[in-house]
Amino acid sequence: MEKMERARGREPVPLAAARLPKAEGHERLDVYETVTRQILERMEGGVVPWQSPSIARVGFPRNFATQKPYRGINVFLLGAHEFQSPYFLTFLQARELGGNVRKGEKGFPIVKVGTWTREIERDTAPAGDGQPAAEPRKFLKLYTVFNACQIDGIVFPEVQPCATYAESVLADNARNIVASMPRPPLIHEGRKSYPHYVPDTDTVEMPSRETFRAEWRFYKTLFHELAHATGHETRLNRPSLTDNRGYYAVGEGRKIYCLEELVAEMTAAFLGATAGIVEDGFENSTAYLQGWLSVLQSKDNRTWLVKAASDAQRAADYILGEHQEALGGRLTSEAAPTVNLLNI
Repeated sequence: MEKMERARGREPVPLAAARLPKAEGHERLDVYETVTRQILERMEGGVVPWQSPSIARVGFPRNFATQKPYRGINVFLLGAHEFQSPYFLTFLQARELGGNVRKGEKGFPIVKVGTWTREIERDTAPAGDGQPAAEPRKFLKLYTVFNACQIDGIVFPEVQPCATYAESVLADNARNIVASMPRPPLIHEGRKSYPHYVPDTDTVEMPSRETFRAEWRFYKTLFHELAHATGHETRLNRPSLTDNRGYYAVGEGRKIYCLEELVAEMTAAFLGATAGIVEDGFENSTAYLQGWLSVLQSKDNRTWLVKAASDAQRAADYILGEHQEALGGRLTSEAAPTVNLLNI
């Protein structure tokens, strides 16, 4: 979408500025609030949507009619329900394909980003050819989709058994993902006892992999740090990273820190699922859940989930480069290039 906007000679509008155009006589539907409420309901039930193991088990949720995988916040909105089939359709799509949604079935919201153009009043438009200036804007729209198990009359692909990877294969998959990152930061292993990214030197510090219970866990942690690195000014130039003042920041600085951590968490979830890592034993501890609930329940942070998931999708896309396989969004385990890890 951003490429299309630039092709038309217009700069893309930041997602944070997206909103629904207000129809006359109707109140604007708050998409952000709807999405946040959906996610919070899952979290209050003890589920962290971006840590759902079903995404790695059955693949990323996708639209059966278009065969396109859902992206951004939609991955977590749908994946958190842990259906056995990854396929979804809208009510109309099901009918067009000769099927029907069973009576009484409840659908699930997803978000679509669209663009519209607002004409600026002539008296405020810059002098030029006499035509009113056009201001491109983005809007968010909610759609309702249903899972394959809620639809009759359509033959969906049989559910494939979850691939069982040996730990060495999981590590190979993860290693391939790290190796696919263009212009990666320098990665030091074994110098520090805790993982972190240092923007000033564009360096990732990782404890020795022997300190992790499995090598793929080492890489899952590394995914989180590489997610931070994508925000560097030489890469995606993400404000939540470039304006970040760290863990001890206060006020607005603390909000920026928390938002960047959410981006990194979600990016690591995208990459972990791509590698086929199923974390059935993820510790959805009370402290972890309450920590994020307290942040996301604030009305001031109601846009965070949509924005963080959008930024995380961009970060994951950047790291994956062209090494992502079309089928299921997973990497195949091949001979991995040498990863830029410095053991000290």
